[in-house]
Amino acid sequence: MENFGFSMLWYCIAYTIVTFIGMFHTIFNITVLHMKSMKESEGMGEGYEKTKPWHPLYNIIIFPVFAYIYFKGLNVVTFQNCLWTSLIWGTVTVVVDVFGWVIIKHPWSLSFKEFYVDYQPWITLIYAAIYAAPFIAYGIVLL
Repeated sequence: MENFGFSMLWYCIAYTIVTFIGMFHTIFNITVLHMKSMKESEGMGEGYEKTKPWHPLYNIIIFPVFAYIYFKGLNVVTFQNCLWTSLIWGTVTVVVDVFGWVIIKHPWSLSFKEFYVDYQPWITLIYAAIYAAPFIAYGIVLL
């Protein structure tokens, strides 16, 4: 993989943006649309539950943009580089998610069941979007 450091920089920026968009969407639903918070209802609350279908969309828009930025910074973009970027970004996401959303406890953390069973099909679509993002960007770069 060419320029691993920049690849991970753009990945981290994309992951952070997507996470904050999801958080702000939840906060918007609760404060502006007056949906129930997790304090007022079961689970993560209505405000969060209503954002779930949007999560894959955030990812399929944001991650290809940052994969494209990464690829444009390379001297040559190869299919092999695209493949490695996909495998690394997708796998890092799975690992970061299990620690950041399940193992490390915080007000928005979930149990394994909540994250990997109850969050279906959204979590699978999110992971598919992240694994697909470099291929989408690769296709755009080749245009």
